[in-house]
Amino acid sequence: MLKSKTKWIVRNSDHHNAQKLVNELKITPLVASLLVNRGLDTVDSARYFLFGKDEFHDPFLLKGMETAVNRIREAIEKQEPILIYGDYDADGVSSTSVLMITLRDLGADVQFYIPNRFTEGYGPNEAAFRQAAENGIKLIITVDTGIAAVHEAAVAKEIGLDLIITDHHEPGPVLPEALAIIHPKLPDSIYPFRELAGVGVAFKLAHALYGKVPEHLFEIAVIGTIADLVSLKDENRLIAKKGLEKLKTTKNIGLRAILKVAGVDLMAINEETIGFTLAPRINAVGRLEDADLAVQLLLTEDQEEAQSLAEEMDALNKTRQEIVNTITAEAIEEVEKNFPVTSNKVLVIGKEGWNAGVIGIVASRLVERFYRPTIVLNFDPEKGVAKGSARSIIGFDLFKNLSTCRELLPHFGGHPMAAGMTLKLEDVAELRERLNRLADEQLTNEDLIPITQLDEKIQLQDISLTSLDELNLLAPFGMDNPKPKVLIEQVAITNIRKIGSEHNHLKVLVNEEGSTLDGVGFGLGELVDHISPASKISLIGELSINEWNNIRKPQIFIHDMAVHSWQLFDLRGKQPANHLQTAVPAENRKIIVFNQAHFEKINHELRSETILIQNMAEAKAFDGNRAHIALVDFPPSKELLKALLAGKEPARIYAYFYKEASDYFSTIPTRDHFKWFYAFLLKKGPVDLNLHGDTIAKHRGWSQETIKFMSKVFSELDFVTINNGFITLKTDAQKRDLTDSQTYQTKQAQYALERELLFSSFQELKGWFDQVIQGSVQSEEAIEEWI
Repeated sequence: MLKSKTKWIVRNSDHHNAQKLVNELKITPLVASLLVNRGLDTVDSARYFLFGKDEFHDPFLLKGMETAVNRIREAIEKQEPILIYGDYDADGVSSTSVLMITLRDLGADVQFYIPNRFTEGYGPNEAAFRQAAENGIKLIITVDTGIAAVHEAAVAKEIGLDLIITDHHEPGPVLPEALAIIHPKLPDSIYPFRELAGVGVAFKLAHALYGKVPEHLFEIAVIGTIADLVSLKDENRLIAKKGLEKLKTTKNIGLRAILKVAGVDLMAINEETIGFTLAPRINAVGRLEDADLAVQLLLTEDQEEAQSLAEEMDALNKTRQEIVNTITAEAIEEVEKNFPVTSNKVLVIGKEGWNAGVIGIVASRLVERFYRPTIVLNFDPEKGVAKGSARSIIGFDLFKNLSTCRELLPHFGGHPMAAGMTLKLEDVAELRERLNRLADEQLTNEDLIPITQLDEKIQLQDISLTSLDELNLLAPFGMDNPKPKVLIEQVAITNIRKIGSEHNHLKVLVNEEGSTLDGVGFGLGELVDHISPASKISLIGELSINEWNNIRKPQIFIHDMAVHSWQLFDLRGKQPANHLQTAVPAENRKIIVFNQAHFEKINHELRSETILIQNMAEAKAFDGNRAHIALVDFPPSKELLKALLAGKEPARIYAYFYKEASDYFSTIPTRDHFKWFYAFLLKKGPVDLNLHGDTIAKHRGWSQETIKFMSKVFSELDFVTINNGFITLKTDAQKRDLTDSQTYQTKQAQYALERELLFSSFQELKGWFDQVIQGSVQSEEAIEEWI
């Protein structure tokens, strides 16, 4: 067996609705099932998703839009200085850039301000507002922030600033008192789509100000829309699709520079270009320095400046990666040492000196490793505060649960799955205690097992170039429209091997009833050592088309693999002493030895896991269920080995069957051999075997062991007497069969057992074990437990 890393859950697809989509839209069953699983289960909704017109909602359906537009136009007309107040992540940077370009186009006197993550923290702050007023600013427009700025809005009113808030974060129980709040999730909002990113809200404001959809802004709006992990449906899907197409031919000098530095082929741009290339570099600036640099890159019209800024951002991203790796290692140690997952359903950890700009990434890494809601904090002893970021798991709403601790959190905001906060150092322990208490009420042990949601279980015969080409109709992929993950179950392995310079990836070719599929598993190379080539494997991953040398073939990018039945690893001929510790997994490892002398030679580190089996009672009492069993040496009998394994359900068997001397290749005397030796003794009389045994053996082409063996058999049958090496034939011996000799029986049995266990093919040996284990151990319960 090979246990999967996560629990696999295949969505229940309504096959009746899927078939309707197949018939009406003329699409493949695979794509139809994927649409149904995404809630697009009617012909109209599926048709619109796949082929619908690019229609945006009227921006004036957003509450406060008319007030905001009128005030901004008034400011433009009067040339009043306007300040766009943004946020330091990719959504905030793109939101700021969208409005800067819009207002500049419309002739506004406009500038932007993004707070420093380290000195000011998230969101609007009083000092910045007061400074803006002193600098002559009359109107502040927030983007991707502000919905929680109740105090700051009051300050703005007090000092004569008009404040327009555009945001998409969860509104709290009390809203700021601003001139206008543009937010799709306001309690009384009638806007048809609630899931816009911060840049989506800024884009709608731009839409209203221009009086038409600002298509030139798609290439920037797409960045925050994808980076902020909002639902890629409705308007977000339109922004993402159009933005990705615009990026391929972008004339924006800054975007072209950063894409070039990152080595991106413009025509290959997709949603992953945003998620893994653009967003990390933009975020790195705000995490380590001032996010202004990223906005400048998007706004610049100077080629040299763009190149310089792009290179600086790329270097900052590399530095960010190094810092994240260091803090992650320290954070893992902190969890394992002081807050083990066995007693903490929510992890709340912190340390002085941890970079506040990257701890959100660290929190995500800890969720991946421990699968617990996690808050990572930077401690500032001088100010007595802790600033942090939180990431959650399915079943634990961060925003809702943190909201019950508002008196501990003077500054906090976020979503069900992510949040940011500031609190007093002295309140950290209480926050940890409260959240764990809430988690105890809301999360079961089952909820703490990481899961992978799968769209469909498919057969290899269902995978074709046509169906995979059609999958692209669902792109771009993201939240609520994830890249499809499928389950392929119980397929045979044609070939499996490690690839890559460090052998840390795997390549596999699987087959099922004549159909084949290539698979690549990045970072899964170690699994090759835990999969027997004869096993049937189940795998999950993302389907794609591999194009090489003008040949297109289906393939799967493997995320996880499992083997549900017991596995045999054929290690016959290897020295177990030098191999056991590295080859056999430590989990439930049971090392079986039949020979006392071999038991004494087992490495002391493995002695506690080693079991000496010398009789039937010990063999029958052995608990081999779910165990990784290493059969170190050769059993004395087939019956003993059968008793050891019969009716058991091992996870794996590692067969070494070490034997110092083989009976298989020694001469097994036939009845003609015995007949000749009997006649020789009858003719020659007493023979001194010590003196002449070797000569007799060489004369016949036998080994001296053969002479000794036949002599012992004759003695047991009472045909001869042996005294001090002299063998003498008895004249009154009764006729008996050779099989009456225990020595003869043992020799024949060992010969047969060696032929069966040592010198059989892999398939023959596997078949022998299958029979002993009483058929397949793939009971439904076993499969359910290991999926």
